[in-house]
Amino acid sequence: MLVDVMIPAYGDDALVRETVASVLGQHDPGWRLTVVDDGTGLGDWVRGLGDERVSYHANPVRLGINRNFQRCVDLSEAELVVLLGADDRLLPDFVGRVRREAERHPDAAFLHTGARIIDGAGRAIMPLVDRVKRATSIRPAGTSEAVGGERLAASLLRGNWMYFPSVAFRRDPLVAHGFRAGYDIVLDLDLYLRILRAGGHAVLLREPGIEYRRHPGSLSSTGATDGSRFAEERAFFDEVAAELAAEGWPRAARAARWHLTSRLHALTKLTAPRARPREREGARR
Repeated sequence: MLVDVMIPAYGDDALVRETVASVLGQHDPGWRLTVVDDGTGLGDWVRGLGDERVSYHANPVRLGINRNFQRCVDLSEAELVVLLGADDRLLPDFVGRVRREAERHPDAAFLHTGARIIDGAGRAIMPLVDRVKRATSIRPAGTSEAVGGERLAASLLRGNWMYFPSVAFRRDPLVAHGFRAGYDIVLDLDLYLRILRAGGHAVLLREPGIEYRRHPGSLSSTGATDGSRFAEERAFFDEVAAELAAEGWPRAARAARWHLTSRLHALTKLTAPRARPREREGARR
């Protein structure tokens, strides 16, 4: 059982090179790496690695976040697929652990390992958003636990505590559902929910498998600054709440209507003493 690690990249920089190095440093050799570049300048470096397990694809035109993720899905081939952020890092045992857990849980649609949080320089941090994620997450009863249905859907809608780069998907449900165009911020939550609503379930692993990077240049940070994040989330939650209510998942529908952690995130931006006017206006909207 191979793991296809797909990196939706956006050109060459030091962080994406760290990301690639973290894949090359896996203890378990059962992986392939594909870099799908929506920018420029990375191809020569990737090809120069000289590793036959590593391939490079450059998009002929810029696709943007959502469509580049979908291109990664379309190019994948292995039974397990990981969509690794171009600034995140796998821990050395990630591939081995998800392969073993996937063998133990052959019916699981996806597996989630959780993450350690690092800043732009690679130092361990624990900002408020990640403390909230930890407090609201479902903690496995043992080293791993299978969870699905309305329980997992409602929990994720209260606060999306899954770290997308730490998720290993079975390729079949990933391809069947894919990414809906128009979502950049909530594309991961939308995908989880559609898989769960179709009867799929997840396996949660207790120990973290990646290092997830928080830095000012990330999409989530810039989206929170200009308010686009909150506008996309609000429209998504309104849509999902109505659908879940109609399907008979009242707890999940209620969690979507409240979208509490999204509101709290906006509140922290609105009340931050050093917030710039643009940030406050985005949060107010």
